[in-house]
Amino acid sequence: MKEFKNKNYWALILGGSSGLGLATAKKLAKHGMNICIVHRNSRLQEDEIQAEFETIKNEGVKFKSFNIDAFKVEKRNEVIEELKEIFGGNGKIRTLVHSVAKGNLKPMVSNEKPELKNDDFNLTINAMAISLYDWTKTIFEADLFSEDSRIISFTSEGNTKAWPNYAAVSAAKVTLEAITRNVALEFAPYGIKANCIQAGVTDTSSLRMIPGSDKIIEHTLKRNPNKKLTQPKDVANAVYLLSKDEASWITGTVIPVDGGEHLS
Repeated sequence: MKEFKNKNYWALILGGSSGLGLATAKKLAKHGMNICIVHRNSRLQEDEIQAEFETIKNEGVKFKSFNIDAFKVEKRNEVIEELKEIFGGNGKIRTLVHSVAKGNLKPMVSNEKPELKNDDFNLTINAMAISLYDWTKTIFEADLFSEDSRIISFTSEGNTKAWPNYAAVSAAKVTLEAITRNVALEFAPYGIKANCIQAGVTDTSSLRMIPGSDKIIEHTLKRNPNKKLTQPKDVANAVYLLSKDEASWITGTVIPVDGGEHLS
């Protein structure tokens, strides 16, 4: 059932060329939502990414992608102006998904590796947290949100637990959750709902960038009640559920999507 097919709804996915973002794009397209993906990838990755995008187009939805720096004001404005033309006054953004993974994974103290600096925190928090507000505000001011819209971002268990080399990302996740709560509060009169999904450990390229990721995976397989890692499709399914009409009363929350991993 393509429940979004005739509503001219769009999903704008920041960081949708791989991992959770790409899985979300595929899931929403399967249910009839038009897809816009903003990503940043090299030419070497282009063929693989375009092949993935073709599977989305094959769902019979409208599709647009932008390979740009999503954190530059002028690029963000260019995307919004082009979407206005594509929408033609009829299309609206039903779901904004923030799936950005750009940050520094450095130790605070080390004799061998570069240590975490103030600038590392700034870059990571701006990219992985404050950019959610920047995009939300720009879309809102352009009047591109639907009357009943959803903003969904991805956090992790690093929001409450300390991991080596993860300090900057952990700070960004806490900031992301704080921004999400206030968006849920202050934009509520305009029909906007905002939630964070706390995904379980998922074997993505982002996870593999974390030093000691093999040990994280090994530990997760032991502690997860289902003895499995979270899959990107598990998170995508949750985004789909939160995008449905029936989820209109869920806002301002952090929702674990981890097969019970957070329980132990």
